[in-house]
Amino acid sequence: MQTHPKGSSARILLSSVFGPYAQDDEFGSRSINPMELYHNQVTRAQGSFSLRMFHRSWGIMMIQENISAPCSVLDFPTREAFARELTKNHYDVIGISSIIVNVLKVREMCRIVRELSPDSVIVVGGHVAAIPGVEAMIDADHIVRGEGISWMRRYLGEAEDAPIRHPAIVSGLQTRILGVRLPQRKGGTAATIIPSVGCPMGCNFCTTSAFFGGKGKFVNFYETGDELFDVMCGIEAELKVNSFFMMDENFLLHRTRAMRLLERMKEAGKSWELAVFASANALRKYTMLELVELGISWVWMGLESPQSSYNKLQGTDIGQLTRELREHGIRVQGSTIIGLEHHTPDNIVGEIESAIDYQTDFHQFMLYTPVPGTPLHQEMSDQGRMLTDVDFADVHGQYKFNFRHSTISREDSKRFLDWAFWRDFERNGPSLYRMCRTVLQGWQRYKDYPDPRVRERFAREAKKLTHAYNAALWVMEREFKQVNRSVSEQIHKLRREVEKEFPVIARLTAASLGPILLWSTRREESRLAAGHTYEPPTFIERRNWVSAS
Repeated sequence: MQTHPKGSSARILLSSVFGPYAQDDEFGSRSINPMELYHNQVTRAQGSFSLRMFHRSWGIMMIQENISAPCSVLDFPTREAFARELTKNHYDVIGISSIIVNVLKVREMCRIVRELSPDSVIVVGGHVAAIPGVEAMIDADHIVRGEGISWMRRYLGEAEDAPIRHPAIVSGLQTRILGVRLPQRKGGTAATIIPSVGCPMGCNFCTTSAFFGGKGKFVNFYETGDELFDVMCGIEAELKVNSFFMMDENFLLHRTRAMRLLERMKEAGKSWELAVFASANALRKYTMLELVELGISWVWMGLESPQSSYNKLQGTDIGQLTRELREHGIRVQGSTIIGLEHHTPDNIVGEIESAIDYQTDFHQFMLYTPVPGTPLHQEMSDQGRMLTDVDFADVHGQYKFNFRHSTISREDSKRFLDWAFWRDFERNGPSLYRMCRTVLQGWQRYKDYPDPRVRERFAREAKKLTHAYNAALWVMEREFKQVNRSVSEQIHKLRREVEKEFPVIARLTAASLGPILLWSTRREESRLAAGHTYEPPTFIERRNWVSAS
């Protein structure tokens, strides 16, 4: 690959695809597939109780931080904002990042660039690059597959193996629940840390694993716990946070790094909270006390199916593991696949019920989906089972099959998926209630723990129970009577336990704030029933920037 003639003097624009994202349009936006991870894939059946937030496009933020060229990041633009940026500023290189469903938006953005900035080099990256023959679908000069920082450094003639600088990233924004947007105060939201990309487990359906090299492959940005600790300290100071979302496909798999991080945390007295992705076999490398002392407060774990043969689940009693984690105050988000090869209309209901029996705090359900670039897609293509008339905009695992299943129809795949979300909500209640239950268990177990770091963390989490969370429990108890009276009674029991632990302030908060949240919850239900959707704001951020002469 030749370097750009201007090298590090080239002016760079890095952009995500344009919105809207939660409306059906000709460019592939889908109302069923909003730019909201939780409401899209986890709490979508929970109405006003659904956890709603947006996450920035972290990949282009990482690239911007790690090149010395003058660079703008344009995140969540409108078509008009994208065009305006091209006419307002001259750019030598325009990078567009996208997932597969938005390939038509990428095509349109390439067209706009050719029209408004014809001298610019167009670089397209992200999972959209995995589409076979994507070069013929979009008018781009370079298609980047895999990790983008080293590619962009190499293209600009910079040292591609230079240390990775981590930007200060707030993990979520415009968080809403019960019809209320939570205040965006500094330090109130976790920071995102990206230790590595890819996953060595190599599950056949996993787009992330496939995109970064496949089974056994991953790219570590920070090899050691010392490196990671230093990065976290810097971001702690800048964002005033004590919680971190570790955006690593299997963070706990790297035990040596994690345990060294724990040593450094103990030496410095850091009472941090860590939200992580981890497989069952990785979790079993640690004792519960090691996880607690490391600050693990939330785990996203692939459950897939009780009958699946994935190595990450072998030899583990998932029910016991999820229960044990919650008993130690660690919130669990399970992920279950609908439509695996062994699923039939006769057994799938039982499998969904088994998954719901785990009573995880959050539960993601996804259709078994052969996504371009994955081993599963190759396997299905070789067998002639891929459906050729499915729009890429509908290949996201939250709609219908894009392949011919041996026993379940495409229409039934959606019916089973929708029912799984509803059944989990109906049987287990709102995720917010389940989360409160786990937080209380952690507080009761560790409020007198010898390590002051651990006591401080659980006290910090429990404090939320005495304020807004207990008022939310008051609302959920009343509203859930219409859905499942038994769960409503469980919520009532939990609220009484909270008020027993914190008798004055918890009761006062429920009495004063509860009616206000009840009103906002019902207002939100009306808005959602009327078809209201949410869109993220547009961001423009410049680094090493000098106005063009």
